[in-house]
Amino acid sequence: MAKLLLIEDDAATAEEILGDLHGRGHEVAWAATGPDGAVAARSGGWNAIILDRMLPGLDGLTLLRDLRGAGDRTPALVLSALGDVDERIRGLRAGGDDYLGKPFVLAELAARIEALLRRPTDIRETVLRVGTLELDLIARTGRRGQRDLDLLPRELKLLEYLMRRPGQVVTRAMMFEEVWNYRFTPKSNLIDVHLGRLRKKLETEGEPMLIHNVRGEGFTLSPDV
Repeated sequence: MAKLLLIEDDAATAEEILGDLHGRGHEVAWAATGPDGAVAARSGGWNAIILDRMLPGLDGLTLLRDLRGAGDRTPALVLSALGDVDERIRGLRAGGDDYLGKPFVLAELAARIEALLRRPTDIRETVLRVGTLELDLIARTGRRGQRDLDLLPRELKLLEYLMRRPGQVVTRAMMFEEVWNYRFTPKSNLIDVHLGRLRKKLETEGEPMLIHNVRGEGFTLSPDV
């Protein structure tokens, strides 16, 4: 049994989905507006999210982008009456894992959800997003908002490590082991030097800080939105 969140403003459609998924043994919660769906999604603990493209109060794709920007990687299936190719591409680029056009057969919706639930939980994303910060690991490029970042290989690897753990405190020892492959903590300021250079590239004048010192513990990367 999976714990699913359905964000759908059409009551008749929602009732059909709820009845079918409940009958298949899943636990499903329903939110009827974008803002209510955002609150429910941020509460966490969901195995998958099903959300409509057009929602009152907050567009479904905007909601999804906000979740991805905050580091939420819960599998998401986008439902929409807008079924053309460009629209499907928008849904996937916003962070959707699958896209299903309306009208649809309930059995297909259930099958797609089951496919999302079977995916390994340790899939490594190739494009990371935290707030306005984006890192493309294949192209090896970074952006903050509309500004390109000129990152050296070690800076890119260090930023990747931090972006995979948004809001989590990481210690120098953790960074030495994962980024430099050291199994001990050298008596050097290597971490501080690299973080200092990275900060200068990420945080130009007037931009909110992204990398924060946590006194006595380490560092954390926080979204800027």
